[in-house]
Parts: sequence; C-alpha cells; structure tokens
Amino acid sequence: MLIEDNRLLRDAIAHLLASQPDVVLVGAAASGEAALRDAHATQAQVVLLDLGLKDDDSVRLVRELKQTAPDVRVIAMDLFPVHEDVVELVKAGVSGFILKDATPADFMNTIRAVAGGSHVLPPPLTDSLFSQIARQAAGRGSRAVIDAVRLTQRERQVIDLIGEGLSNKEIAQRLHIATHTVKSHVHNILEKLALHTRLQIAAFARAEGAD
Repeated sequence: MLIEDNRLLRDAIAHLLASQPDVVLVGAAASGEAALRDAHATQAQVVLLDLGLKDDDSVRLVRELKQTAPDVRVIAMDLFPVHEDVVELVKAGVSGFILKDATPADFMNTIRAVAGGSHVLPPPLTDSLFSQIARQAAGRGSRAVIDAVRLTQRERQVIDLIGEGLSNKEIAQRLHIATHTVKSHVHNILEKLALHTRLQIAAFARAEGAD
C-alpha cells in the first residue's frame, strides 16, 4: 500500500510498482485516514509512507497502522529525515527508510528486503542513527547502550574479551573462529557503538563491568 499526497509522485511510484512481477499494489491513498481504513482490509504486507504528508503526524500514523495491522511492515519515504525523527519512527515501528533521491533499483531492493523481514536504513543515515541511539542511551549506562543498538551475542563476547586485553588472534582462539571473522566483528562493534578504536571498546567493556 502507498500513502503519498502528491498525486504526480503517487502515480509515478504506482507505475513503478505495477511494473514489478513480484509486487501487487493493493491501494494508493492520499492521506493516513484513508490508508488506516484500508490497511487491515487489504491485508497489505508493506506500507510505503511519505513523511511529508501535510495533514498527518507521521509517528502517530505509524503507531496507528501497527495497531490496525500489527504484521504490516512500514517503510518511510523522505528527502532526508531528521535523525531524531528517524529514532522516533523506528520506535513507533518503521522497518525501513527510502530517500526520495534513491534509484528505482534501490527503491525496489528496499521494499523486497523489508518484506522479507529485514530492517533497512540508507547508508547516509546509518552511522548517525546509531550515534543518536547511543547518545540517548548513554545516560543510562553501557548496558542500556548495548540493548539499544542490538549487538549480537557474538559481538558481546568480543567486547568482553577486548575488555580483558586479548588480541584478535587470542579472541579467535578463545571463540574457535577465524581471525578475519573477529576483525569483522570488531568493525561492526565500532560502527554500532559509534566508537573509533579498540581502546574505546575496552573502556566501554570496563564501564559495562562497573555497571
């Protein structure tokens, strides 16, 4: 389902969706009110939501969509959303974001990924979003930061071992994995926690221990 109040853009997106063999457009609405009426009835799997709707509060609309159709996955479309708004939208239940300067291929890839269960952020937003989440959680201690950015169990183990002062090779031996796999985990941890060095990870691990 598509929610877009700009008729020209709505028709253009509808035309793009109609050209895809694996996509069925079940509705195209100009307002959130109309979409809320139809979302449950049409059993839409994915809702494309324009964040620039003149007469609707996007966060409220996402919450109401999720209440009306809990299994629907919402993708927000905008030129470049404010980082704080992205955090609020994710909390409300948005599963993906599409910038309006995306290519048609990126547009469709995002829809397919979200329909398949993934959460998708455009690259320009990723680092700043994780930084924003980390800053919001920082006042509640490092455990809150870990919970907020959803580190994997393996990434948590790597953090603990870096805190113990182990090298990548030593971590690989301890966890029975390849050294290059450890390097990949360290890279992911740095990105997710908005850190820059292993020393910062070690300091983070010590702070978590203190908590």
